[in-house]
Amino acid sequence: MSKVKITQSRSDIKRPETQQRTLRALGLGKVNKSVEVELTPQIAGMITKVNHLITVQEL
Repeated sequence: MSKVKITQSRSDIKRPETQQRTLRALGLGKVNKSVEVELTPQIAGMITKVNHLITVQEL
């Protein structure tokens, strides 16, 4: 599996609870915070769900 760097680029204020929980599950929560994770099908689904709040870079 490849690794990706996920950075939260927009706030989760006034977003549905499910999107806020998805960001927390990815390890995010504050704007400009970044995490590096393995790109599994589960992570890819989370990225798709909140792609308007994050930026993704392949490593």
